[in-house]
Amino acid sequence: MLVFAEGAAGTGKSHLLRRLAKLPEAADAPKIVWMCGTGSPPSDVPDDGPVLLLVDDLHRASAAESHRLREMLEDPRPGLAAVVTYRPEESVGPGLPLGRTPVRYPADLAVLRHRVDPWDLEQVGEAVAEAIGERGTPEAAARLLEQSGGVAQVVVDVLTVLRDTDGRCTQREVDNAGVPVRLAELVLSRMAALPEKHRALVWAAAVLDEPVPGPELLAVAGLPGKGKEGRAALTAVLTGATLTTDGEGRYLLPVPLAAVAVRDHLPWPEKQKLHARAARVIARRQPVDWTVLARHRKEAGQVRGWARAVEQAARKASEAGRHQEVITLLERALASPVMPQQARGCLAPMLARSAVVSLRSDQTVEVLSQLVEDDSLPVAVRGELRLDLGLLLHNQVGRTDAGWHALERAAEELRDQRADLAARAMAALAMPQWPKGSVDQHLSWLRRAEEAAAASGSEAARVAVAGNRASLALCCGDPKAWQMLEQLPTDSSDQDVIQHTARGLCNAADAAVWLGHYDRAAELLAAGLEQSARSGAQYAAHMGLGAQLLLEWNTGRWSGLVARCESFITETPDMPVISADARMVLGLHALAQGAWGRADEWFKAGAAALSEGTAAPLAAAVSGGLIRLALARQDMNTALGEAERAWERLTAKGVWAWAADLAPWAVEATARAGEVAKAEAMTAAYTAGIEGRDFPVASAALHWTRAVLEESKGSWKAAVIHYRRAAAAFGHIRRPYSQTMMTEAAARCELATGSTAVRTQGLTELTTCAQTYAVLGAAWDAARVRAELRTHQPADERRPRGRPSYRDQLSPREQEVAELAATGLTNREIASTLHLSPRTVEQHIARAMQKLGAPSRTALIGPTTSASQAGDA
Repeated sequence: MLVFAEGAAGTGKSHLLRRLAKLPEAADAPKIVWMCGTGSPPSDVPDDGPVLLLVDDLHRASAAESHRLREMLEDPRPGLAAVVTYRPEESVGPGLPLGRTPVRYPADLAVLRHRVDPWDLEQVGEAVAEAIGERGTPEAAARLLEQSGGVAQVVVDVLTVLRDTDGRCTQREVDNAGVPVRLAELVLSRMAALPEKHRALVWAAAVLDEPVPGPELLAVAGLPGKGKEGRAALTAVLTGATLTTDGEGRYLLPVPLAAVAVRDHLPWPEKQKLHARAARVIARRQPVDWTVLARHRKEAGQVRGWARAVEQAARKASEAGRHQEVITLLERALASPVMPQQARGCLAPMLARSAVVSLRSDQTVEVLSQLVEDDSLPVAVRGELRLDLGLLLHNQVGRTDAGWHALERAAEELRDQRADLAARAMAALAMPQWPKGSVDQHLSWLRRAEEAAAASGSEAARVAVAGNRASLALCCGDPKAWQMLEQLPTDSSDQDVIQHTARGLCNAADAAVWLGHYDRAAELLAAGLEQSARSGAQYAAHMGLGAQLLLEWNTGRWSGLVARCESFITETPDMPVISADARMVLGLHALAQGAWGRADEWFKAGAAALSEGTAAPLAAAVSGGLIRLALARQDMNTALGEAERAWERLTAKGVWAWAADLAPWAVEATARAGEVAKAEAMTAAYTAGIEGRDFPVASAALHWTRAVLEESKGSWKAAVIHYRRAAAAFGHIRRPYSQTMMTEAAARCELATGSTAVRTQGLTELTTCAQTYAVLGAAWDAARVRAELRTHQPADERRPRGRPSYRDQLSPREQEVAELAATGLTNREIASTLHLSPRTVEQHIARAMQKLGAPSRTALIGPTTSASQAGDA
């Protein structure tokens, strides 16, 4: 059998031969490896028996080597199997690897042809994973495939450079890796072998950097587009393998990355001339690709034409909702010192508008920060830029103080000249989620925004204000808020109106989640995400997705939630404000599992930390988590300090709906510190703050807070009443984790009364709570409740006489201790949870490690699936 394996340079033909040589089927057969071009054809070939002949790089063969191979193939000895690799582009003719004279193959010799194709995305992805591991992103693999054309050697060479880079490998790192030496030498040597008059075609292809028809390529190269001369030039570059054609007959470089090497060696005057011709060619296309035209005009030195093309490209992309494309284009354009001043005044607002509805860009913030201080720009233009800069600083970057001041100043600059934009700035300041400002201040800004919107006559301004009015009304417990939301237009064709509707709905959905209107929140999220998709409002969409994670946590949909949160954070690595909800959820989940170290890290990571950028409801909830964590660790000083700071922030803001995740823990920390009167005053303030308001979660949490206060005073029966009311309220809004915590607390208080009448019910409820916690994935809560059960179980009921033998299996207590130790809890923390002594915990851990052969306590995994694992299936 004879197989001709053909493939372009670098596609892995030599690697194929090495793999064939290692196949089990070829293990016992003699192998002859022949590297053509060395001048040493094989001479010693066994006379009989199977033999595998592997011939590499036939296109390099000398006349003597070709003659020898012909002899071996025209009169093959019995048992011969041969695989011959070659580059078809470097053969003497298409389909003629052994020359123009036909080979006289024997009739019984099977002759096959195999094409070694470039790698696809999956193969490139595997190479990326093998070379740089988890640092490689899907975007990097896709870009590497695009730039390398799937040529294996190019992929490997680029990855060799990327191994030495730090951090995540994205599209940017692939682009910055440069052109591999092997690729540059190959394309430049092939180009040098062309007649000088034909090299311009390769230059033109490199400058165009896209597949183009022959006439366009000839026009950019400055060669005749008709007649023999043009055809001869195109034939020459194809024959010389410097260019190739795609399935539609368009010309391009075989490896797109090679264009960089060609352009780098072009004299600047020649490069400008080529770009000028390219601009003329692109301008004649219909429809015109304005982004491509802008690139060529800039490289040709046509500054005014470049600015006009950039404006057209940005406008078209914005109208199509491709805002990230607008940002990338305009950031680069405005960063150029040659951009005309007049054009800056037109382009900068376009950049700002796209940035506000898209994802974060530090460079956009930098560009806008410089432009708003440019006195040569009109005041109205600077005010518009300052408006969007303020929104970026607050929403996407987390610099809320700077964002607040920018919006205040923008409102003043725009008040007399652009009332519609002034209304937007004022409406943004009316949102109660700002860390600073009281609810009265936000209401004042809302009234000013409504007046400005009415004066402007702008539909977009009216909708922008209406969306924020509804969110503020929700947070204030105004039942009319739902009616306001129904009036937001969802069938408009105006892009600005659609974007404001999307933002209003997603903001309202987030507010509804914090209030406990979970069904309505889900409806608002669906509508908001639909409007976001229509308008390309990525920021609003990601804000909605963050609220979705919080909704899933509250409603007990924990299966896979950790993975979804981690994925969301990975997708928004430079956007701490947007990913803050996910970070908090991960902290709460880790706390419930007993992974207190991880919980502390998540609570204090990014915008989940209590910094200037933390939204007010999130700050209250994170503080609640930190207080609970400190109480679990019996760190009263930390718990009390956090409670005092958080309560001060909450009181200053005045939105008592957001006390739900804070008040019970803050009151507990205060009461346990001996400051019962202060805890009573906090509870009274909380009661007054939500009285008569539509706050489902806050109302449920008020019963919880009152129960905590009564329990701290030893009023067990009163505590039971409030805990049961809280459990019923949380059950009504379908918040299972909180409901289970309340049921557990009620049962615990009933057992504390010592009444035998309720003992059986209390133990049954605790047993059910332990099971519910385990199903949710709250391993630490489940272990704590099981320990509480044991304290109420008579000694003669706990275990029959004589210690049962578990041999190499973990005992139930060892299993429980091992699960908690694996989360990172200390012996003292485990002992406190399970009502054991630290010494007993130490002994259980030692036995568990010995039975499981675990090298460390964090590697302890029991023989059955732990509750913590079950919660994230």
